[in-house]
Parts: sequence; C-alpha cells; structure tokens
Amino acid sequence: MGKKINDNSNGERQGKRKNKKHFARNVLLFAAFLMVFVLSFGSYQTYAYIDDAPTLDANKLSLPQSSTIYDAEGNKIQDIVGKEHRKVVAFDEIPTEVINAFIAVEDVRFFDHNGVDIKRIGGAVVANVKDGFGAEGASTITQQVVKNMLLEPEKTMKRKVQEAYLAVQLEKKYSKQEILSMYLNKIYFGQGAYGVATAADVYFNKSLDELTTGEAALLAGLPQRPSGYDPYKHPELANDRRATVLGLMKQHGFISEKEREKEASISVQEMIVEQKKQPTTNDAFIDQVIADLEKAGISEEALYSGGLEVYTTLDQGAQEIVDKALTTNRAVTYPDEKFRAGISLLDTQTGAIRAIGGNRQTGENDVQKGFNYATQLERPPGSTIKPILDYAPGIEKHKWSTNKQFVDEELELNGKEFSNWNDEFQGSVSIREALKWSYNIPAIKAFMEVGGKEAQAFAKDLGISIDQTYPAYAIGGFAKGISPLQLSGAYAAFGSGGTFHEPYSVEKVVYPNGKELALTSESNRVMNEGTAYMITDMLRTVVQEGTGMQAGVNGLDIAGKTGTTNLPEGINGDGTSDAWFSGYTTNYTAAVWTGYDQTTQESYIRKKDDDIAKLLFQHVISKVSEGKETKSFEKPESIVELKIDKNTGLRANGQTSSSDIIKELYFKGEEPKKAVIPEPKKPEPVKEDNGNDSNNSEADKKPTSDQPANEEESDKKDSTKEDNNVDQVEENADNNEPKKEPEEEKKEEPSESNKEQEPAKEEPVEEEPQSTDDPAEEQESDQGTEEDNSSNSDNDSTGNSDTNGGTSEGNADNSGDSGENEEESNTGSSNGNSSNTGGNETGETNEDNASDENNENNPSDESNASEESNSGSGTTNGNNNQNSSGNTNNNGSNENNETQGSNDESDENQDSSEETNKESNDSSTSNVKKSGNNNDSSQGEGETTQKQKSNDNE
Repeated sequence: MGKKINDNSNGERQGKRKNKKHFARNVLLFAAFLMVFVLSFGSYQTYAYIDDAPTLDANKLSLPQSSTIYDAEGNKIQDIVGKEHRKVVAFDEIPTEVINAFIAVEDVRFFDHNGVDIKRIGGAVVANVKDGFGAEGASTITQQVVKNMLLEPEKTMKRKVQEAYLAVQLEKKYSKQEILSMYLNKIYFGQGAYGVATAADVYFNKSLDELTTGEAALLAGLPQRPSGYDPYKHPELANDRRATVLGLMKQHGFISEKEREKEASISVQEMIVEQKKQPTTNDAFIDQVIADLEKAGISEEALYSGGLEVYTTLDQGAQEIVDKALTTNRAVTYPDEKFRAGISLLDTQTGAIRAIGGNRQTGENDVQKGFNYATQLERPPGSTIKPILDYAPGIEKHKWSTNKQFVDEELELNGKEFSNWNDEFQGSVSIREALKWSYNIPAIKAFMEVGGKEAQAFAKDLGISIDQTYPAYAIGGFAKGISPLQLSGAYAAFGSGGTFHEPYSVEKVVYPNGKELALTSESNRVMNEGTAYMITDMLRTVVQEGTGMQAGVNGLDIAGKTGTTNLPEGINGDGTSDAWFSGYTTNYTAAVWTGYDQTTQESYIRKKDDDIAKLLFQHVISKVSEGKETKSFEKPESIVELKIDKNTGLRANGQTSSSDIIKELYFKGEEPKKAVIPEPKKPEPVKEDNGNDSNNSEADKKPTSDQPANEEESDKKDSTKEDNNVDQVEENADNNEPKKEPEEEKKEEPSESNKEQEPAKEEPVEEEPQSTDDPAEEQESDQGTEEDNSSNSDNDSTGNSDTNGGTSEGNADNSGDSGENEEESNTGSSNGNSSNTGGNETGETNEDNASDENNENNPSDESNASEESNSGSGTTNGNNNQNSSGNTNNNGSNENNETQGSNDESDENQDSSEETNKESNDSSTSNVKKSGNNNDSSQGEGETTQKQKSNDNE
C-alpha cells in the first residue's frame, strides 16, 4: 500500500514537471509568435507612417507659420502672428549663455545625437509605462523643429514615428548650428513673441547680446507653457520655472553654484519691463480659444507657429457690443476705475461662445493683458445657484410643481442663523414666489429635502463641480466659487429644454495638410423638458415681477436670476461683495459678474451699484437680439398649466375670486385634486298649521334627500377623490339637518325676519346660510371666516358661500319656499345662485360649476357684486334653512318682512339655527371664510381655538 502511494507521489511530481515544461514552452512559442507578428506588423506600419510623412521645407523650418482665426461666419478675424514679432537672427548672433540655457533644459545631448536621443527615449518609455502614454516626451530640439510640419500636432504613435524619421533626415541635411538657429527663431515665447530675439525685446527691452544668464534662463523656460509661465500673469510660476532652468545649467556644468544663487536671487518682476503689447478687443476670446485647444491636445505653440486654420464660434458684432459695454459708460455708469465686470455670452441651444467680456480695460489703459473675469474668475454665485442646486433637482427627482410650498421662517442650522435679504419671514410660500423675491429659507429647505448628494450630482451635470454640500451652498455661499462662463453654461441647459452643452469656442481646426479636427461640444440630456420649462417659467416671473425686472427687455421672452453675496465680517456698509445676473432667451444666454478684486472697507459694491449686473445683461441681450427672431419658450406636452386657488392649493373654479387665482405648472398625472360640488340636501317639508308658523311646520315635515339619481353616481365618484377633510365635512353636513324643536334658551331675536313662501313643488333648491340682522349675533368659526353676501332686487336673491378650502359652485332657480342645500367640504367652497320668479319653482344643479375655469358667464359674478354692495347692513335674505357650516341665511324677499307673525317665525328659526350651529361646529373641521362688510366677530359654542393661514395648505 505504501509503495503504491510513493509510486503515485513520484508520478504526480513527474506530471507536474512535465506540465511546467509544456507551459513554459507554450509561453515561449506564444512570445515568439507575438514578437514576429509585432515586428512584421510594426515594420509594415512604421513604413506606412514614414511613407506618409511630409517633405522638409526650408521656409517652414526656419520661420513660424502664421495660424489664422476665423469667426462663426467664416470671416477672418486675424493672423495671430505679426511681422513686428518676427525677428530672425543668425547662429553667430546668439550668445553662449542663451544656447546653454536652452540646451540644459530641452536637449542636453543635442550635439551628440543624430536627431533622436535613444537614451532619452528609454527614460520616456519607462515614464509612459508607469504613468501612461504621453506622460513624458523624448523629443530632441531637432524633433521640435519638425513637429509642427506634421500631420497631427497631438501626441500619437504616427506623429512620433514621423517626427523621429524627419529629425534624422534633418540632421543629414543641416548642421547642428543651423538646426539650433531654426529652433530659436521659430519657437513661441508668449505675449505674441516668436523667436528668442523677439522675446528678449518684449520681456526685457534688450538685444540678445545684452541678456544676463538669469534672463536667458527665464526665456528658456517659457516655450514649454507660454501662457502658464507668463511672467506678467504668473510671476511666481515663472520664477519657479527659471529656478529649474538655472538648476539644470548648474547640474550640467554650464554655470557655477555661486552664479546660480546670484541669478536666482533676482525676482522676475525686477527683470521684466512694462508690457508693451496692447491687447485687441478679441484677447479675452483668444484666451478661451487657447484653453479649448489645449484641452484638445493642441499646444499653444502649435497654435502660434503651426500654420493652423482655427474656426471659432465668435460673433464679432456681439463681441463689439460686450467690449463697448465694459469699456465705456454707454450701457451703465461705473462707480470707479477699480470696479470690475465679466460677461459670458453663449448660444442657448448649442453652448457656442459668442462673446467674452474679460475685463473693463483695453487699449492704452490695459497695461497688462490682465485677468479674464469671464473665464478665470472664482467667486461665490449667490442666489443665482438656487435654480441649479435647490429647485431643479427637486422638480426633476420628486415631480414638484411650481406651487410647491416651503415655510419661510426663522432657521438655525449647526449654530448658524439664516435670514432673508429683507430680514423678514413670509410664512408658507411657493417656490415660484421664493425665486421671484429670492428668499433664502425656502431655498435652504428645498436643498435639504432634495439632499446634498442629489444636488451635487445635478450641478455637476451642468458643469459646476462642488466638493462639499453645506446648507450655505444652497444660497450660493461657496468656498471656491465659479466663473460667468460656467454659470452661463448651466443656465443655457434650462433654455435648451434640459440639454447641457459644455461651452466651447472652437468649431474645428484645419491642419496645413488639410486634415480637420472637429471640436464642437456634445449634447448631454441632464433633465427632462418639463423640469427645464418649470425653472424657465419661474425665472420669467423673476424678470417680469421680481428682483430681476431691470434686466427685462420689451418684446423678448427672458428668464433669469439675480444673485448677491454678503460683505465679509468686519466690513460695514450697505452693499455686497459680488453682484450677479444670469439669464437667457431661446437664442442667447448671458451671465454677468460685477465686483472688486478685493472686497475692502473702501472697495465694495454700494447699494446703488448692485443693479449694474442686471443693466449690463439688459443692454447686451437687447443689442445682440436686434433684427433677429427670438421665439418664446414652449411648454412641453408633459406639463399642464392650471388655475389654482392660492389659498388652498386646489384648482380654482367659477366661485374663486380673481384676486385669489394664480397659474401654476404641474407634471401630467401630478395635478392637484379639484374641489367637488357636494350632494345637495332637500329641505324638510314645511309644516302646515293654522298659525303664523305654517311655513316652518311644512318645512319640518319635508325629508332631506340627495341629488337626483342621474347625478348621484357621478358625485359619489368625485367625492372619493377628496382628502379626509372632505369626507369629514360631508359627514358633518349630514348631521346638520334642521332641528324640529327649538332650544330652551334662545338668542336675541333679529330686528327683522323674512317670511318663507310655501313651495309649489318639492324639488331641491339651494339653501343659504342664515344670519341675523344684528352683527353681534352672526356666528363665525375661529378657524376661518364666513362670507355672507346678499342682494335684493325684484324678488331675485343670490347667495354665495365660500369655505376656506377651495371653490365649487351651484346654481338654482327657486320659486316658492323650497330650497336646495349644497354641502361644502374643507377643500372646496360653494357659490349658490338663486332667482325667485313668481310662484314657479325649479331646482337645478349646474354641474359645470365644478369646473375650474369656465364660469365667467355665470350670473353669480353679477350677484356677488350686488351682494357685496348690500352686505353692509349685516342682514341676509333666505329661507332659514341650515347648511353644513352651522350658519344660516334668511333667503327670500324683503317685501315679505312686514307680514303677520314674522317675529314668531324668526324666533323659531333662530332657535333651530343655534342648535344646528352648535352641532356643526363641534363636529366639522372645515374652515369658513367670511368677507364683505360683515363684522368679524366670533361667538357660540362652536368656536375653535386656532386660526390657520390661508397659504398653509401645501
């Protein structure tokens, strides 16, 4: 047994050794096959690259090729290199210090290789394997001379192969001195300077033979990143780069340590002279072109010396408008010369940059090229961020309507108290109202309901990256800030229906060999059309009625938002640090920032100057839109606009006062419920007897009933859609039938009572709430108010009853003494219109009155007007029938007030009314609204203890 085990063990070991040998052999065979394939394919591909390489051209090698920039219409803007910036020198005119500086930093073995430095390539390969392709270049000075002639300026394998091949060919054809002279005369040094001789004049106002070692080192460091190491804009970076070059010169033995220390001790600012170049009006835009080309892999050097044709998005007319608005007082009057502004103007539908206003100073006043306030600025955006961070994410994720409510109240978070710009609180407000007047508390609450991560992700999709999400960010209190270009890009997404385009300045680039590279921005849908339109419609309100009215332009459909930031602590005054306005039409989007470089006690935006941003926007948008068709924003099919009772948040109907109607937007399927006309109750039959109370007795005998059978089923379906308050009120209404027996203790009798007329038919007509002639005895719920208005004219009587919860309407033509009782829930109010004509009686419910918008021609509108005019006496005319609110109206004709027994009849009716009021107010939760000229007094056992604001219904 043991022997067999040993045999098996030996067999297993032998098998494993065989497997390892087979595996190693397979790996070697695969490696050999791969090497043959790579070498074969590589050799073929390399040959193809070399065969496609351009031929060497002496003129192109020795002089920079002018690149040309074109505007959006294909018109030539300018050649970005001029003759005044082309000074060519021979090799023997170049000082040794200058040559050594460039050799040390660019190609220390220049005089030893044949055009390609194998050792340097090995180091670059290691760096590229470790950090990714393109991490480190291996180009020699010879390769740099030829690279701008090649097919592709970006880093590709094809370019590198052609570059190496042409460098070797160049070394065969020209001497080292000639090649170095080509290089130093062609490279770009920034500030429009081509060639080392031109750079010496621009930066130091010297000839080459006058340069010091430190000055030569500064020039040698610029070609790698001309804009990044610009000593005028970035003196600290330029100083560091110069120190690097001096260190390499010391390392390779070109200077001593003592000389390095001496040259390094002189600041860059002391070396350079005052900038001579006078910027053109397009400089701010050209800055953005350079930035966009660098993102596409095209270096600034290639732009300035590579012979490129660059087709941009620039609108020269718009650029001129922006420049004049910033540099003159034609648009606004600037407070002082230190006041700064930046403007970004985009095409709303594509994100194409049409103009950039980077600074207020150009020409002779702009000593330096300066800071671009439209693209380089990083300042807190203030309230302009609210649509992006707070409201749009809530609409997108949670289907908010524009009537979404938040309570504007005192708020403290993490020990910090937040307030509004006016230090007031508004109670419950819609997000439309909050944006209109730029309230902070609703914005913070919206941000918190959405959630910081959701808001952060939404903003990122709009091109605004936020590292942290504190509540203060909801109102624009950013630590880092954004630029007008970023803000305009985000707002353009709202104007384009929810599609974001990253702002871009270059349409395409054409290389000298004819190859084209398209650089337009790709579209990215970041929100649905409904969200974009809701934000747009609310921002319309800002411009039409709110804080942004000064930005409006007659005839243009504009949406936009204002924004300001508070002064820093320790600075006292009535003003702000930053003032913004960002807005858009269907054609253009613009963002404007105004402020100072540093906010100090002397330099901050005074209250009278914080409108400059809005006025600049208004001027630019109006001018660029002249003569162009500007379409209005179109509501998408997913959105509906409804008339809403602002007191309830429910859909308005014919009874809703026009002053209470607002228009709000909702997603289809998310519309608010509509108050339904409750089922009317038939009055009890009038009790007949020989006394003066015969009418009341007949009414007591009449049983209550629902609506006619053909309406019953429909009303039941509608009633199921109501909320719990509606159901509760309807239940209470069923219990509020008139009492047959009067209470033991009666209230004071009214001075007048109206006698009922005996009905000719028992058809349902509308019941009116009862009231007494004495205002002190009118009953009012403490939770709301009741409106009793009446009008007397030739036996015609109309009565309107409006509860606090919404609107509904019932109409009836009444004859005789019969009436129709309409019940109203907490989510609706009733408007009953009746007309008494002779002795004929009709009872009819107008179902159309439940509509939210088709009651303009209803006679109730005229009745209400006359009712209000007659309500000052505190009396109403009615049939003394109780309704669900617990209050009664005497509905009838004042001509009958003199009939015999009217006082007795009034007593009995009053008793019944009191008992009904008591029951109704104890059980009903409905809010009743009272208006007109009636005194707002409250009495009776049905009083509640708490009042409710009309806008707390959301």
